[in-house]
Amino acid sequence: MELLDAHLVPAVDGVAYGLLLFVVAAGLSLAFGTAGVLNLSHGTLYAIGAYTGAELSDGTWGGLALGLAAGTAAAALAGAGLSAATVPLARRGHLAQALLTFGIALAGGDLLIQLFGADELPVRVPGALDTSVHLLGHRYPAYRLCFIVMAVLLAGFGTWVLTRTRLGAAVRASADDPQMLAATGHNPRAVHTGVLAAAGALAGAAGVLGAPIIGPGPGTSENVLMLSLVVVVLGGLRSLWATLAAAVAVGEVQTLGVSVLPELAPYLLFAAMAAVLVFRSRFAEPTAAHGPEGPSADPVARLRRLLTARLGTRPGARTGEARTREARPPEAPARASGRFGAWVRGAAWRRAAPLLVLLLVLIALPGLLDSYSISLAGSALALGLLAVSVTILTGYAGLPTLGQTAPFAVGAYATANLADAGWTVGPVQIVLSALAAAVFSAVTGPAVIRARGTTVLMITLAVGELASAVINQFKSVTGGADGLVGFPATQALWGGEGMTDESELYTYALVVAVVAVALTLLVLRSPAGKLLTGTRGAEARMRASGHPVGRYLLVAHICAGALAGVGGSLMVSVQQYLSPADVGFEIAAFALLAAVIGGTTSVIGALLGAGLIVFTRDWVAGSWPGHGPLLLGALFIAAVYLLPRGLAGLRGAPRPAAPLPLPTGKAAP
Repeated sequence: MELLDAHLVPAVDGVAYGLLLFVVAAGLSLAFGTAGVLNLSHGTLYAIGAYTGAELSDGTWGGLALGLAAGTAAAALAGAGLSAATVPLARRGHLAQALLTFGIALAGGDLLIQLFGADELPVRVPGALDTSVHLLGHRYPAYRLCFIVMAVLLAGFGTWVLTRTRLGAAVRASADDPQMLAATGHNPRAVHTGVLAAAGALAGAAGVLGAPIIGPGPGTSENVLMLSLVVVVLGGLRSLWATLAAAVAVGEVQTLGVSVLPELAPYLLFAAMAAVLVFRSRFAEPTAAHGPEGPSADPVARLRRLLTARLGTRPGARTGEARTREARPPEAPARASGRFGAWVRGAAWRRAAPLLVLLLVLIALPGLLDSYSISLAGSALALGLLAVSVTILTGYAGLPTLGQTAPFAVGAYATANLADAGWTVGPVQIVLSALAAAVFSAVTGPAVIRARGTTVLMITLAVGELASAVINQFKSVTGGADGLVGFPATQALWGGEGMTDESELYTYALVVAVVAVALTLLVLRSPAGKLLTGTRGAEARMRASGHPVGRYLLVAHICAGALAGVGGSLMVSVQQYLSPADVGFEIAAFALLAAVIGGTTSVIGALLGAGLIVFTRDWVAGSWPGHGPLLLGALFIAAVYLLPRGLAGLRGAPRPAAPLPLPTGKAAP
């Protein structure tokens, strides 16, 4: 009884906090489980309601009712707008949705700060609720008890609507069999819009009612989104009551767990999330193909076809020159052989030309840019290696990831600590950091390689968040939230001086990046790379042929982790400081966007995408201070819509090659 008495208030706080998360997660579950939209802007919908309710609150019941109505309506309208925004991506899978909604979250968060300010807003509740009541000998806020009652009533009402009404039946049918729903006379598109509007309304209502508990301010939407994702994963998508139980458990960990087990509490949630996802994936058969889903119509390709048609030439039609070539008599075998060799040499040159042009531009940059821009170029190279590692996993292995910042962080902190211990030689730092990141990826790889699709995104997200928790906890190694600074500069080679000049650091980063990218391209274009690509595109055939697909994916995961570790080491050497923000979730999303901008299977495209992101975030945003998130959000949105196949798709779709017979191998374990 003494233990219960000591922790009663945190336990009740956990129930209130959990019920708040339940209302938000119910909307997220509705959007994902019913409408099929992985909405990473759901926290922004919560923030819309929270800011609106706080702005209209005046300490009266009328102000609370007005704020609740306005906040719910505003978030519902935003949810309906999100439905219109995601409809063109219906056939492109959850990866495109995740990037689009993350961009919307960045832009929306910036606009909310511009409208309501960067400070946390005070929230005034009616006087009858702005007091305390006695609860088993303790005083407890009356508003939180009232909120608990309202959330329980909402759970019961929502369950009744979904299970006992015609509207709920239509919603369930839209998730299970939209064709049958259309046959009954209902419009699936209207149901889709209504579901996302209802999900937004739930988030907005939670924001208004939860503002006195979690005040609106910068960072609130990200925190609410992450915790809601944990709730949805733990509770599943089929039962509101399971979601309610998971939400209360998460709330208790966040409040009671912090007071009882402060050392373990930061790890419990995402560890539980990863464990549940891994457990579920162990009992699911891997799909035959688990690569990125095919894109919808490419607007650039449509424009190319339109221009071709206007010029009087149809795609695939033979031009006069082609007909003339066909009419010529066959050449002698020697001349044909010579032409074939010239064609091969020309094809090799066409493949190598972009690499050489990019390398020449990168070499010339120090003579063209100022010191600040040169420093940004070095940072872009480090982020580019991270993006290339994401390309290996997402484009070649078919494992879309939001957690490559974890091995990236391992490499970064390894280099910083090596430098602090006197190990300042660059090649030594690179090798040891890559080795540490590879070991980390070998440990986490078995939890990732069995899963597919959205489950991979969620597992890797959990791994990344666990890594962030470790960074914040182990201050003796990572410096905690303050980061690391003041360690000795990196030496390019043995016996040299530490590099402090931006041009020297950039040259060092360029040499390391060129070597790393060259090795990556050699491996990807080798038979091992072909096997990896075959694993992504024809997993069932590979398994049937006796190939150990799991081993291939694990090796790819380890190699990609080592490459990310090299990128982390470069970032520390170039920046000469390290903070948790450099290896957080936002950087993981940037790396994934860079890979998508490049085309998911283009290593050079990933480097260009990383350069575009750094250019937008640090250089363009410098001329418009305070609007970096808005610019990055616009970049996310534009890239998803305008480059469905990435920069590589601008060259046109290649002619499909004839299928090659799969080589046989040893039986899979």
